[in-house]
Amino acid sequence: MERTVDFAASDTGMKPEDMAQVEGGVQLLPMTGGAVVLAYNLRDIPDLRLSRNAYVGIFNGTVTKWNDPLIAKANPHVNLPDQPIHVIVRADGSGTTYVFSKHLSAISPQFEKSVGADSLPKWNFRMRAAGNEGVTESIMTTPGAIGYVEYSYAYSEGVPMAVLENKAGNYVAPAVDSAEAALRPAEVPPDMIVWVSDPPATDAYPIVTYTWIVVYKGYDNKEKLDALKGLIGYGLTDGQKESAALGYVPLPAAVAAKAKAAVDAL
Repeated sequence: MERTVDFAASDTGMKPEDMAQVEGGVQLLPMTGGAVVLAYNLRDIPDLRLSRNAYVGIFNGTVTKWNDPLIAKANPHVNLPDQPIHVIVRADGSGTTYVFSKHLSAISPQFEKSVGADSLPKWNFRMRAAGNEGVTESIMTTPGAIGYVEYSYAYSEGVPMAVLENKAGNYVAPAVDSAEAALRPAEVPPDMIVWVSDPPATDAYPIVTYTWIVVYKGYDNKEKLDALKGLIGYGLTDGQKESAALGYVPLPAAVAAKAKAAVDAL
């Protein structure tokens, strides 16, 4: 908004009222998709299943022990420990938090009322860490911990991730394919800001988002503009081939084409 950078990136996009304040106009470009996972630290339990009621309960503070009936019901053959759940949340404002809290608000009116969707909610938890990397490290070093992080971080560090119940009632593991299934049906509007807060597909992982690059609609420096177009153009074409190996979701072809047309129009 203050034109202190040449471009930016965000998991939360921009609000229309903020976009209106950008001199000359602003364009958001979806560049990749991703999932938010519930990483956890429970010895000898590599495959934890969490129902919608269970993980909402954990993050609104009503489910506080690992052997709670809401967790046990979805894990009938697992010896869940009788120990406290240590919930770790972000200490800093973040797009990951916004996406996660927006999903919880979409599936739970009680959560929406008590916590709500925000990049820095008023969590009622004391254990906090900065960044996805900080939360991931805290989970790995705290037995009985659970926290939300980008799939790419948990994937790269090999941290166990819970299998979650989706809108269709199926339990789906976080993966590039299941995140892609969640994003695929979403219709991307002209401003290219779309939220998939509770995907309906039967094979969809339930917590997903697009990630955007934010650019101005016009640049005074042609050399800079050409360089930027080259960078983003690569990301929307050949760069997409690198997404899955990094734990991100390649853009659907139609979405990439729409974003490429917007880049060409800068």
